[in-house]
Amino acid sequence: MVPSTGAPSPTTTAGAPPSAAAVLAPRRQRLVLAVMGVSLMTVVSAVSGLNVALPSLARDTGASQTELTWIVDAYTVVFAGLLLFAGALGDRYGRKGILVVGLLVFGAAAGGATLTSDPQTLVALRALMGVGAAAIMPTTLSVITTSFPEAERPRAIGIWVGIAGGGGVLGLFGAGLLLEWFGWNSFFALNVGLATLGLVGTLTVVPASRDPHAPPLDVVGALLSLVAVGGVVSGVLEGPSRGWSDGVTIAALAAGVVAGAAFVGWELRRPAPMLDPRLFRLRGFGSGALSITAQFFAAFGFFFAVLQYLQFVVGLSPLQAALRLLPLPFVLLPLARTAPLLARRVGFRRLGPAGLLLMASGFVVLSRLDVELSYPVLLGGLVLFGAGMGLAGTPATTAITESLPPAKQGVASAVNDTARELGSALGIAVLGSVINQAYRDGVADVASRLPAQAAEHVRESVAFTQSPAVARLGDAARPVVDAARAAFLDGVSTAMLAAAVFLVVAAVVVFVRSPRVPPAATRG
Repeated sequence: MVPSTGAPSPTTTAGAPPSAAAVLAPRRQRLVLAVMGVSLMTVVSAVSGLNVALPSLARDTGASQTELTWIVDAYTVVFAGLLLFAGALGDRYGRKGILVVGLLVFGAAAGGATLTSDPQTLVALRALMGVGAAAIMPTTLSVITTSFPEAERPRAIGIWVGIAGGGGVLGLFGAGLLLEWFGWNSFFALNVGLATLGLVGTLTVVPASRDPHAPPLDVVGALLSLVAVGGVVSGVLEGPSRGWSDGVTIAALAAGVVAGAAFVGWELRRPAPMLDPRLFRLRGFGSGALSITAQFFAAFGFFFAVLQYLQFVVGLSPLQAALRLLPLPFVLLPLARTAPLLARRVGFRRLGPAGLLLMASGFVVLSRLDVELSYPVLLGGLVLFGAGMGLAGTPATTAITESLPPAKQGVASAVNDTARELGSALGIAVLGSVINQAYRDGVADVASRLPAQAAEHVRESVAFTQSPAVARLGDAARPVVDAARAAFLDGVSTAMLAAAVFLVVAAVVVFVRSPRVPPAATRG
């Protein structure tokens, strides 16, 4: 998926200097960047934008809190598990072709989601959208890194990072606007529209390319990675509802851990591994991947938690909730573009951990949210969160790409993408599970005084407590609603603190593991 003018592809550039991208005309570079941006926004907004629609979806479909989390996370689990394999498919059979197929699958699954109201069917369709997304995303960063000369590459990567972070937030407003006049399933129509734009752009701007020397496909590795991510996420999601000592929960967690260990062992033995675990010994590569995982763990856990808080607890409409987050992209995007310059001055070893610590401080502030919204608290948390992610994101991506030579840029971009999606999947699962557990514990007392069927619905979903079924309880409804709001808020506060702790730990590890001088793999 690189121009036919001779610009090197991520996997066919052995011996090619990074400046080979200079043969691209500036206008062609801008067009490629625009198409990659639209394609990236298509897959990123499919997670963030859905969070705006979750309360409406829950009220209309009767989905439980666990099912809501699955509807969001089925996409990211499949996405993260298949990213590396999908990238290899593109190398072998053609990057443009795999991107076109991915956009078609993504759009078709999103179209199907507009026509159903069954939670289990939505989970399946979201998983299918994840298959399409895995085929779309691996090409975006690798095309950018090989389409721009070395001097301009950090700025282009900065725009890419800004789209990945801020584009998700901008997707919230499109979903919020749609939900002002249409139902929750209109969000999936937005997905169809974005996929169509990406498809048209790919067909008209991106020329075909493939690697004639691509290694054999690693089907076993792909299956093991999918089971590893899916097993861990399944166990974490099912724990609050089934119980942490339940056989299904334990089996899922064990399967994920065993598959992860088997994946590492399998890849170490392969002559041409899909992902060589030894690469993580490179300080820039490993610390950059950890930083990105931590950032997206916190960011997508935040979207999942806070957008439900603003609607279920505070009582805002979808658009009102999305508008409350408007400052985030205005802080994140400019800093993402200027972060490469700061990184050259102070180094990733200082800037990366500083950004993570800024994010952590923002999440500590967000843990102080109350039943009655104090916007200064939310605004302060958003500014710190956005500033930290803007400063940490671009240098982390650059640390990964600059740790490997031009011939390995396909691997670098795939690992960068996988770190993002793995962080997103785990963040939604872990922080969603924290909220679910705190909510169940918080409503246990009031639910015990209700009829058995109503009590079970109250324990399963905060949305049920705001339904006509609870309103019909008369005077008994107010204690149920108040207890549910307080319990959900307690879960959100605990989740924000958990994210802050994870970010602090990640910042320490990144500081210790980062190279004291910039990676030299791509110099000269």
